[in-house]
Amino acid sequence: MAASVDERLAQAFVELADTLVVGFDLMDFLHTLAERSVELLDVDAAGLLLADGRGALRLVAASTEQARVAELFQLQNDEGPCVDCFRSGQVVSISNIGDSDMAKRWPRFAPAAYEMGFAGVHAIPMRLRDQVIGTLNLFRIAPDGLDQAAARAARALVDVATIGILQERAIRQQELVAGQLQAALHSRVMIEQAKGILAERHRVSPDQAFLILRRYARNNNHALTTLASDVIDGTADIARSSSQARSSSSQARTRRPPQGQAGRPARPEPSSGPPS
Repeated sequence: MAASVDERLAQAFVELADTLVVGFDLMDFLHTLAERSVELLDVDAAGLLLADGRGALRLVAASTEQARVAELFQLQNDEGPCVDCFRSGQVVSISNIGDSDMAKRWPRFAPAAYEMGFAGVHAIPMRLRDQVIGTLNLFRIAPDGLDQAAARAARALVDVATIGILQERAIRQQELVAGQLQAALHSRVMIEQAKGILAERHRVSPDQAFLILRRYARNNNHALTTLASDVIDGTADIARSSSQARSSSSQARTRRPPQGQAGRPARPEPSSGPPS
């Protein structure tokens, strides 16, 4: 019997809590949050932005390549719902980014997001009282927003993640906080480099390359960042895991553009059969 949404949400909380025990891996924790958000909240992609030691937003996790590009576009142009969410500390929910009002509000981001295939954006601040450390950003292809139940579940996931990150910082003392975030940002750069190497080596997409990297790290009890460094240095041979990653990549929560609309993700047509 398939688990209900509440049961799956509870399982996600347990999984996130488990990552906070011994051997805390911040990057794996953030990617888990992005993936579970897509699975549970009926959205097409998710991205996570965290503030560095100077208070500037940085991309640290994204569920798809399209979401990564959309997040980077906001940061590079200093505009968009995710940027506004971080600055205001309030939820920013846009049901149709193609509206003329949105083009006036974000003249560069709105048309770019629409061209990428995204219509709805729901940005949630990662905050505890007056401290805002980042945002969780949910992207939808359909021009509609989250329903109230999904919005509450998203808020709960963000709260758990925020508390977890801040608790880890407190344990490592306040002077190490900026260093941990900086390490996370450096880790993201290394992971992106390793993805590029694996994508070229195995002739797969960046998303599939990340699946190869992450599966090998988990199966062999390696930290994601350490493994990425080994791939870059040429000391890690993970070719044996590539075929398994390719076979399972079709089950990943990525959206592929329909023919004739390259670069734009599309929501699959509803199926009359049982859910996968």
